[in-house]
Amino acid sequence: MMPVAYAQDDITVEKLERQLNEQERALKQTRQNLEYLKIRQQTPGQTVSQPAPDIGQESVGAPPPSSQASDAAKVAPILAQPGILTPRGKFVLEPSLQYDYSSNNKVDIIGFTVLPAIVVGLIDAREVDTSTMQAALTGRYGLTNRLELEAKIPYVYSRERATSRPLSEGATSDEIFNTSGGGLGDIQLGLRYQFNDGGPKTPYFIGSLLGTLPTGKGPFDVSYSSNDVAPGGRPLQTEQPTGSGFYGIDVGILAIYPTDPAVLFGGLNYTWRPSKNVDKRIGSVDVGRVDPGDSIKLSFGMGISLNEKASFSVGYQHTYVTGTKFAQSSLGDSESVQVGQLLIGYGYQLSPSTSANLTLGIGVTRYAPNAELVMRIPYSF
Repeated sequence: MMPVAYAQDDITVEKLERQLNEQERALKQTRQNLEYLKIRQQTPGQTVSQPAPDIGQESVGAPPPSSQASDAAKVAPILAQPGILTPRGKFVLEPSLQYDYSSNNKVDIIGFTVLPAIVVGLIDAREVDTSTMQAALTGRYGLTNRLELEAKIPYVYSRERATSRPLSEGATSDEIFNTSGGGLGDIQLGLRYQFNDGGPKTPYFIGSLLGTLPTGKGPFDVSYSSNDVAPGGRPLQTEQPTGSGFYGIDVGILAIYPTDPAVLFGGLNYTWRPSKNVDKRIGSVDVGRVDPGDSIKLSFGMGISLNEKASFSVGYQHTYVTGTKFAQSSLGDSESVQVGQLLIGYGYQLSPSTSANLTLGIGVTRYAPNAELVMRIPYSF
């Protein structure tokens, strides 16, 4: 009788273990669904790529949402490209307003400006104050939970006040020259893809490919004065450019690592700008083929969710821009420049489908804007 009793006991234990495992799976799935709902409520239009799971059915190609994923989605974005993807079939419309202010007091070599590089010209002691306002409309659409498309259309207005005193002409008074310009900026088109399923021990890796079209007025497209000239007789711009004047292709990788209580992120981007033949005479200078130079950008930072509605982020962004090169021209090549910014961001949830994000950029290198303010208000549909 004893062996039979043991067999019955073994059957009962196995049955209870199966029931317990099924209950644990059901409880785990319920928690996953709850986390997914929290993400959708707290992050309008933006979430780590994870489809809504069903009870008893595992999500294909993505892990279940977790508290770390929710935290990653809630941090205030401070970089130009957000670190989280638009869910499949969703559309995000993001109006933004950006203001940049720069003030330089220096004895420098001034010439044609191919933003953000400076092309060599003649020595000129001067003070330059520049204010730039950019209003943009950005759209993002999630093709899949891992792939999204993006388009950005900017409108740019810039105003510059230059106070100069030529060193080589013995001038006793300052010369003031004001210029301004506004219009369509450079349109950007791109796509972003999430490579892996991140988690508590693995960062999320997101790649990006962004193309810039020279739809704005470049520095060689604006008009020049026939009366007002810089030292040496070179004409000055009578209006400010609204674009770079060159095509650009940007390739980047972004890593996001949720770790309680903060979310760490870092990115690396490389921008290639192909040369083009300007073939234009400006004053006494013949401008032929121009290579505007490439750039490498490194960014990193951290974000903290303060509560269900508010978040705070801080980071740093540094860009190295190679010098501009001229061919078949009397202009000399320019030197490379360093552009560094300290970034501070705040985010607040306005409604289940809308949030507001404010970013402050503080220039820490010579060629960076002294101050930069960016307001983004994404709407989810």
